[in-house]
Amino acid sequence: MAQLLLGVNIPASTDSDPVELARVAETLGYDFISVSDHPCGTNPTRESWTMLTWIAASTSRIRVATRVLGVPYRPPAIVAKMAETLDRLSSGRLILGLGGGYSDAEFRAFGLTAPTPREKVDGLEEAIQIIRGLWSQPQFSFPGRLYHTQAADLEPKPARRIPIWLGTFGDRALRVTGRHADGWIPSLGYLPDDDLPAMRSKVLAARGDNGQDFTCALNLTIHAGGRPDPARPELVAGTAEQIAERLRRFIKTGFNAFNVITPAPGQKDQLERIATEVLPLLRD
Repeated sequence: MAQLLLGVNIPASTDSDPVELARVAETLGYDFISVSDHPCGTNPTRESWTMLTWIAASTSRIRVATRVLGVPYRPPAIVAKMAETLDRLSSGRLILGLGGGYSDAEFRAFGLTAPTPREKVDGLEEAIQIIRGLWSQPQFSFPGRLYHTQAADLEPKPARRIPIWLGTFGDRALRVTGRHADGWIPSLGYLPDDDLPAMRSKVLAARGDNGQDFTCALNLTIHAGGRPDPARPELVAGTAEQIAERLRRFIKTGFNAFNVITPAPGQKDQLERIATEVLPLLRD
């Protein structure tokens, strides 16, 4: 298995300093930070790509990830250009996370057509093909049903293969992940823990290999020193040993990365406890 990666969620809320938290994560040795993508809502938040760019400009080592961009919000060809620019300016630190789009209410509120479940998966697959095509081919044309390009040029091409991670759950979307992506990042709590190994197997079956050079990252909430809550299946809480034991179960089923959401307030303290108390137990 590849080296275990540990990421940190940076809240989009306007009542916290995203750069300060990202710098804390970088100093503590975390591998990446991530930002979610929900531009519509009553709570004051920042736009994800703008915030991610601000963080990348204010850090030097830690990778930056979208978790995950809703494809229907932005034309895929524009996302390809955005991603190439940010990856180049950040010296190759971008992880492009994509998803079919979670909230139909958000799409409608912003004047966008809410795709059907099938269209979300089809659109996700077409978006990846367009993005990869623009990154690698001149005069790239793609006659998709939902998205298309016509003799499009994107220059410069990326200096490396920018990894694409998908946040997917359904069978068709899992097969798209296996065929086209470099990583899979589901969220804990949307389904029982015991379902995750079978879902991972579907991804790898679509890839046709055993997962070498493929990232399986689990998005979850960790509260070091907190108490488990049966009503919150996404929460991993307890002593360092208890948390490490729960995470080991996921590692044994093939997960090689975790994206950590920490409760507020006290996020910096939580990140330090996870990095100094939990992570050594996992990497040992």
